[in-house]
Amino acid sequence: MFAGVLFALSAGLMWGLIFVGPVLIPEYPAALQSTGRYLAFGLIALPLAWLDRRRLKKLRRNDWLEALKLTAIGNLLYYLCLASAIQRTGAPVSTMIIGTLPVVISVTANLFYSRHDGRLSWRKLTPALILIACGLALVNVAELQGNSAPVDVWRYTSGLGLALVAVACWTWFPLRNARWLRENPGQRPATWATAQGLVTLPLALVGYLLVCGQLVLTQPAFALPFGPRPEVFVPLMIAIGMLCSWIGALCWNEASQRLPTVLVGPLIVFEILAGLAYTFMLRQAWPPLLTLGGIACLIIGVVYAMRIKPQPVVVSLAAKE
Repeated sequence: MFAGVLFALSAGLMWGLIFVGPVLIPEYPAALQSTGRYLAFGLIALPLAWLDRRRLKKLRRNDWLEALKLTAIGNLLYYLCLASAIQRTGAPVSTMIIGTLPVVISVTANLFYSRHDGRLSWRKLTPALILIACGLALVNVAELQGNSAPVDVWRYTSGLGLALVAVACWTWFPLRNARWLRENPGQRPATWATAQGLVTLPLALVGYLLVCGQLVLTQPAFALPFGPRPEVFVPLMIAIGMLCSWIGALCWNEASQRLPTVLVGPLIVFEILAGLAYTFMLRQAWPPLLTLGGIACLIIGVVYAMRIKPQPVVVSLAAKE
């Protein structure tokens, strides 16, 4: 289990970088950032696929379809909604809405996946979820108090809505991904990460071209194909594509094969904490006391949840019949 937690921590450190992109290049549309990131991911996957071609050939048609669904919803749609939300509400607020994932995934896994991996006692899990929820609330309050700029209500509320859609996408993705890995224990996590990169490439390429076409019509002054700051945009997309998409997916796949699904949810907190840390590093400021209190609640909640042992679910013969 310790190795699984370390892999989840590594994935969180990688994934936390996705909150940096929209902050560094706010003038770039979220759709261009989303498709650009996954276009880079797909291109990075090509040489990796050649090196791992023997294992990739063993994947069945249904496996490729599953990889396509996972990457379309858990990658492209998720990041599109997240990047749009960050541009509308600010990184910390969006980070904290995404931060509800530990609670949402834990509850969803306990309700729908307990038959496969065991169930966490609600009596023991509830204190951990309350601590995580309190941590999220404290950070949100701190961010809203520190925002002195006038708020565009429609822009802000639409950003909140997009962040909630991102939560739905990423609640589905890790649970579905973990199920596939459990059902295919012979597959290497690296092979599955590369397969997802391959199916991402054509989707991202078509998406990038469509976004460029839309920008030609709506923002003719926007420099194409790489925007007004290509020297920042291109390296940033390559870095995010490599670190967040491939290495992050690899680490998360390793964690998913080693940990029960019901324990995967709390470990998403590592992404949230990394995103907060990177955001405040860019601001060159220390988090306020409320934010620090929220972070402490998050960490304590995760540690508490990790100490709970899943209980096997006994299914009666009558229920099977």
